[in-house]
Amino acid sequence: MPQITVDYSAELADAFDRPAFALALHPLIAETVNTKAAACKTRFRRTEETVVADAPEGDALVHVDISLLPGRTPEIKARLTESVLELLAGHLRTARGTALHLSVEARDLDPSYRKL
Repeated sequence: MPQITVDYSAELADAFDRPAFALALHPLIAETVNTKAAACKTRFRRTEETVVADAPEGDALVHVDISLLPGRTPEIKARLTESVLELLAGHLRTARGTALHLSVEARDLDPSYRKL
């Protein structure tokens, strides 16, 4: 815990320093939600095709999903998502004219969550 999944458009593969983002993300999450950075686990999923509304080709997106053990207030989750959005924007380089859509969600893990 926390379990972090980052979905990103394929066209961002060379414009997104994923390891650097994760290494900066883990201590940010740990500090914000009072956990240890060593507990953070991030996986990245490259998405080959994305469509944003009725936009022409060239739009790209990144969505970060952060799943936490229950107990964080809505205010802490909101502070976390705002901080992650800011961090994310600093780790992306895009070509001129490419529209970029960034989003972050923090949610509680289901009570069935288990780990070894």
